[in-house]
Amino acid sequence: MARKVLDEPSEDVVTLARQQRQARRSPFAKIALFIRQVFGELRKVVTPTRRELFGFITVVLVFVIVMMAVVGALDFVFSALVVFVFGDPSASS
Repeated sequence: MARKVLDEPSEDVVTLARQQRQARRSPFAKIALFIRQVFGELRKVVTPTRRELFGFITVVLVFVIVMMAVVGALDFVFSALVVFVFGDPSASS
């Protein structure tokens, strides 16, 4: 038997019910709920192993070094371009 569309609550009804439920909670109850949810999420955190941690550190350091080289090269090229276009200010003294 096929389900009717009328059997499912519309999004407006669900949104309104959530708003009314939130309105009934006191500020202290909301804070307590937030803290409970934070501890619940913290229980889901998985600590990496030593090997994984060193792998992550290596990847980050290699990425930072590569990005430093790219930015340094671009800085050198743009500074040479500026000196070419506008001239060397120290040479005119």
